[in-house]
Amino acid sequence: MTSGAIPVRDASAADAAAVAAIWNHYIRDTAVTFNAADKSAAEVADLIATREAFLVAEVDGTVAGFATWVQFRAGVGYRFTIENTVLLAPGRGGQGIGRALMGVLADRARAAGHHAMWAGVSAENPAGVAFHAALGFREIARLPQVGHKFGRWMDLVLMQLPL
Repeated sequence: MTSGAIPVRDASAADAAAVAAIWNHYIRDTAVTFNAADKSAAEVADLIATREAFLVAEVDGTVAGFATWVQFRAGVGYRFTIENTVLLAPGRGGQGIGRALMGVLADRARAAGHHAMWAGVSAENPAGVAFHAALGFREIARLPQVGHKFGRWMDLVLMQLPL
């Protein structure tokens, strides 16, 4: 499956180490995610195997980014609402990779009968807020000081894309 010139495909267990390396960069070195615990390749392989959608973009033979979703909140009443994660390998921004991943992810979500996709974006990641806005996500709320990382409190921007 492709989106434009960027090949997007379902992730497999063989992609787990590359996905973990991308994710761990953001966990260790940025405020993009509030998570502070590294992801192991085994943990990522389990996520790939169990999630409804887990996609990778492959450029020049390497995983350049990934996108996935989880149910927005637990409980049957939320089953049609999902929250996305999209991360690119360092240096891969601005090449259309994120847009390609999100295009396929949104198409899959619609085909699966989901009603809305949410993004929880760190307010310290204005590029992430702008990226989601460019894809049609609308800012719904800013939750002050709900994340804590690097010894400081951080705000969360909640954005929604009706599907």
